[in-house]
Amino acid sequence: MKHESLTELDLAQKASAFAALGSEQRLAVLRIIVRAGPDGLSIGDLGERSGVTGSTLTHHMKILSGAGLVRQAKEGRKIICVGAAYDEMKILSEFLLDECCADASSPHVDHK
Repeated sequence: MKHESLTELDLAQKASAFAALGSEQRLAVLRIIVRAGPDGLSIGDLGERSGVTGSTLTHHMKILSGAGLVRQAKEGRKIICVGAAYDEMKILSEFLLDECCADASSPHVDHK
């Protein structure tokens, strides 16, 4: 994806995702979810591992989910963090790296 082809909506979505990572606590929560793998964690397990519980954890999950960085689902009455949205995180990192050194005078390093 090249810089020039981004729409304002694309930029707004990317900015929202990066903003969601702007909290140390949210970033720590996301790293725990990423480490858990595709099966994810229950909210209780996530709270236990992160030390963040209750309304604070709910708030962070709402922001991470709204930014497309995590997926949530319910199993009966139990809320499960289905896990990290790995594809979305990959797209977000590629957004920064796709044009690596595009304006530099020497050839760029392939980041893939």
